[in-house]
Amino acid sequence: MPAKYSHVKKRTTNPKKKAAATIQSGKDNNRHQKLPNHLDKTITNAMSAVSQLERAIAKIFLIRFEQDIARLFSTHIFCVALIHLPTFMMRCITVGGPSWVAYNADSEEIKDFFRSVVSMDLRQAGERVSTKSVLWSYTALREFALSNNVPVCRKRGLHSLRLLPHYDSLKVHMDSLDAMPHATFTKPPHLGALTEGLEALEEACELKYGEKSPLRSTPPPGWDHQWRMKVRTGYERLAQTLWRVTREFDVSGYGCVLREKLTTKWCDCGCSTDHLGEVCEKTVREDEEGSGVRSGKQREWDGRGSGVLGWETEEEEDIWDIDLDFGGSDSEEGDGFGSEMTIAQMMEIRFIKAEREKEFGNAAFRRGEYQRAVKHYKAAHSIEPELPHYQLNLAAAHLKLSDWLEAEEACTKALGQHRSIKGYYRRSKARRMLGKLDDAVQDLRAALKIQPSNSEALDELISILPPDDSSRLAPSSSSLATSSSSTSPAPRNAGSLYDHLHLPKLKQPKQLPFPRSSNDDRKIKVSSIPVSYEVPLMSAGKASTELKSKDLKTRTESFIFPSWEKYTVRLATG
Repeated sequence: MPAKYSHVKKRTTNPKKKAAATIQSGKDNNRHQKLPNHLDKTITNAMSAVSQLERAIAKIFLIRFEQDIARLFSTHIFCVALIHLPTFMMRCITVGGPSWVAYNADSEEIKDFFRSVVSMDLRQAGERVSTKSVLWSYTALREFALSNNVPVCRKRGLHSLRLLPHYDSLKVHMDSLDAMPHATFTKPPHLGALTEGLEALEEACELKYGEKSPLRSTPPPGWDHQWRMKVRTGYERLAQTLWRVTREFDVSGYGCVLREKLTTKWCDCGCSTDHLGEVCEKTVREDEEGSGVRSGKQREWDGRGSGVLGWETEEEEDIWDIDLDFGGSDSEEGDGFGSEMTIAQMMEIRFIKAEREKEFGNAAFRRGEYQRAVKHYKAAHSIEPELPHYQLNLAAAHLKLSDWLEAEEACTKALGQHRSIKGYYRRSKARRMLGKLDDAVQDLRAALKIQPSNSEALDELISILPPDDSSRLAPSSSSLATSSSSTSPAPRNAGSLYDHLHLPKLKQPKQLPFPRSSNDDRKIKVSSIPVSYEVPLMSAGKASTELKSKDLKTRTESFIFPSWEKYTVRLATG
């Protein structure tokens, strides 16, 4: 007998009673060995109904979550265009002149910089949106229950089984959400024009280069009477490029933690919804008591807006610009740095860990140790799953190893977050080796739709399609790539080749209301400034959770952390 039960006296068993109990038990087992068919079907049907209800609730929350990410991040991009683009444009003007941005707003250099920063911002979508989205969706679900006289407990919130009689109405709403267009990033119409940003930009140009400038007596070359038109046109085209780049990203690839809870980890028995109600009810009631009305009452199935200042007005708050000042998590991101960290700080640490693994992988890749590179790239993605470039690095290593299926899978995961040229091109190479020629051609066309000047994708597409007279009609793909830029017109027979490849025609540069200058042909380099972090040095054989902050040794390391604040703009060399 175990020591902790040694104080209990063992009671002797009466053999007669034991035998009688066994016999009686045997009789009962034989008597109730099988439930009646009608009872068994009733229980099965009931469980199936509960499962359908839970799946519908989870899907409603998931679709609304994607809509909320798209909606709130679109507000963020509008604020970026209003606040940060004028600064970015001013730096470009300093190097290239007043009309440089107007003629080069769609250049790959600018778009690549925008892609890197938008990707870094979107990785925060789960942490910044999930809490608000769940509260908004629960508020709407709760309002639906109250409008149908379904009781809601003050402490435990909404019990999902009470919604069973109203499943058909819930399904109608779910189907209506599912039939809506896929959530995308687009400018909220109520936020208006970028007037304030343009005024700030013109004022800065006037003070630095205009007649009011205290730094110079005469304006520099290019700053003629048309400079305001040049600056205004450049700003408008730059904002359009920002929105086009943002729409390359797919909202379905972000918010992985909540997405997993609403899909693979969502329980069909009803406990997930019940737990959600218990967590959210207190917050919703506090909002009601503070405002005097139920926040979902006036919005019916919408229920949004609570917690976002200036909702659907020109003063709407950008939640990406708010510090996430709640932390205290026990997650591994904070290991060795103390438990009282904000989520924003934990995300920085998570990014640093992932980048270190990526750098180890890059070093192994350069040495030709592709298996080791795969190991490090997988580790980087497991640490930071919402940055697509780790999967692109993984695909490159798998291509070197001739692991075609793995390379295709890695590219597909990356493209699920960002429709990138590298993702389509590398997946096309893997699919070509797998014999999926039609799919490879489709990927190459998608890559060339993003960047018509990509000579590698064009050469690959020409090599896959059956040969015909098009090779005699057209110049090499490298000359076609040059022709798609805004510096020169397309070659005479380029259209014939693009028709044969079923590619969209090369767009001629838009005619602007002012002449192009030699400065507008300059190549500009945009580089993120490395950020220094104190990285902990872990002792061998000692768990990070055992270390106290005073005993923790650190070293300074630099990482590229793309942002809208820390970058340089300079003339490209070579």
